[in-house]
Amino acid sequence: MAQNRVRIADVADSLGLSTATVSKVIHGKTEKISDETVKHVQQELERSGYIPNMAGILLARNNSRIIGVVVNDNEKYEGRVLEDGFVMASINALSHEVNEKGYFLMIKTTSDISEIPVFASMWNMDGLILMGFCEADYEKLRNQMRISFVVYDGYYEKCSKVVNLVINHYDGGYQAGKYFRKLGHKKALCIADNFICMDKERIEGFSEAFGPGETLRWEIPKTEKKRMCFYEDKYQTLLKNNVTAVFAVSDFYALEFMRFLQGKDIQIPKDIQIIGFDDNMACRESHPSLTTIHQEAPLRAKTAIKCLEAMRDGAECETEIVLPVELIKRESTGELSCQSL
Repeated sequence: MAQNRVRIADVADSLGLSTATVSKVIHGKTEKISDETVKHVQQELERSGYIPNMAGILLARNNSRIIGVVVNDNEKYEGRVLEDGFVMASINALSHEVNEKGYFLMIKTTSDISEIPVFASMWNMDGLILMGFCEADYEKLRNQMRISFVVYDGYYEKCSKVVNLVINHYDGGYQAGKYFRKLGHKKALCIADNFICMDKERIEGFSEAFGPGETLRWEIPKTEKKRMCFYEDKYQTLLKNNVTAVFAVSDFYALEFMRFLQGKDIQIPKDIQIIGFDDNMACRESHPSLTTIHQEAPLRAKTAIKCLEAMRDGAECETEIVLPVELIKRESTGELSCQSL
């Protein structure tokens, strides 16, 4: 039979103390309690196996130690946003950093930015990290919340207690395009589900490495079923334009398109070469492994928490921080064969 849960009153009775004294020790309010009493209470709490209601304790404090992460559940994820490679890598890195600093992590997915203030205030959070939103009106959001927040790749006018933590999207695209040119490619295709915000910067950087008219752009549908139909419809156009290089704005789209081409008996990298963006785990496990633009998730996570702590403490913090990216060469690219030239 399961034992009854130990109560504060049980601990107080065993020590001959008031429940108020034990409660103050549990909540860290020990200014007027002797060190000896605090020690006795802590020892009895441990001996008795008392399990505190951490939610109540954290919510009662001015400093809750809770960091919230809100991920945009865009329709392109089809209800599986937390399965996305970039999102998984980002949350994993944030989880490690939060644990290291002694915080708690709470995650919410939504496509409605108006839900964010309710989420933040409900849990008395120390800070908030927004991921995947391309929202211009962050100032309005800022005015609805007292807490500081960091935006992964935000696009907005600079405002107080908000940090835009970005990677160098343009340079990432340019590195991919420059590498394709070095390999001898003369015609390239860019694929994205939109041409705004970060995807626009990546494609503009990529196109800069090519001359006018040397890149095609496909704005692909946001759902998998429609994308497969789109690829099928556009396949002959790809061949007629002698495209030998493909740049996708994410690893997810790069790997998906690579599988489509392989289903058409196109050999990668012999016939067509592909570069993605993010450097998710799936890139290393695909066949062939995917050349991609690497972004350092642990560095981004560490910087995000550092910024939240600085803003919480009233310290000055840059409103925009740009982190570097790096081209990682793998098996989906290589020296062009004579047949491809």
